[in-house]
Amino acid sequence: MNFTRLISFINRSLRVVITGLLCVTLLFSNALPATAIGANKSAPTEGTDQLKEIEKEARKVGNPNAEPRSLQATQAKAEKGLNAVQGDADKDKMYRPDNSEATTVKEEVKGFLGNITGN
Repeated sequence: MNFTRLISFINRSLRVVITGLLCVTLLFSNALPATAIGANKSAPTEGTDQLKEIEKEARKVGNPNAEPRSLQATQAKAEKGLNAVQGDADKDKMYRPDNSEATTVKEEVKGFLGNITGN
């Protein structure tokens, strides 16, 4: 009889401990992502200068009271970078054929068939 009481007590105690650990885990998992902001080198409310310029240009273009830009002005702006609003901001961070090492489907099939045939 004492053995079953002991097992019952251990089971209840184990449930309480596991429940407590789960509560603590949930508390920290919800609270600690907010501390990740301090790990950044810059303030989270400040964007890069390029993004501020993009926002400024987008507001100017999207203003319903402003005169629409001419085709020549739009083309001239678009030729300077990726598009008429973004310019060349973050151009170096984008994946392009000249900075990526992507393989074509033809090359993958050729490699696959070469592995099968032994060539």
